[in-house]
Amino acid sequence: MLLPKRVKYRRVHRGRLKGKSLRGNTVTYGDYGLQALEPAWITSNQIEAARIAMTRYTKRAGQVWIKIFPDKPITEKPAETRMGSGKGSPEYWVAVVKPGRVMFEIGGIEESQAREAMRLAANKLPIKCKFVAKENGGE
Repeated sequence: MLLPKRVKYRRVHRGRLKGKSLRGNTVTYGDYGLQALEPAWITSNQIEAARIAMTRYTKRAGQVWIKIFPDKPITEKPAETRMGSGKGSPEYWVAVVKPGRVMFEIGGIEESQAREAMRLAANKLPIKCKFVAKENGGE
């Protein structure tokens, strides 16, 4: 599972998920990518499940890039705890994903294989996703 080695603050505010992704919205490393169509918090467990689904299907052929990192701690209070007495302790980590963000990239395999691997990965995620290919127009 992915999580930061150390953070400046142990607990952070929840924030808002408005707007589109301005950065990380193009395929840069691989040939094909999986693009988010909805805003969401993607947990480190979900990222790992998607990665395993892709690598198992491709039988470790090609290369997979994970372009999101869970650096936001989510706190939870213990069960049956009364209100008050401060904020809960960090329980898991999430990556903040906005629409348009390319979350995973894959390269070194043909499109049909990449499309199926990305479909399997998208099934592990809580949001709608889209298969995208690299644009070679500017090169």
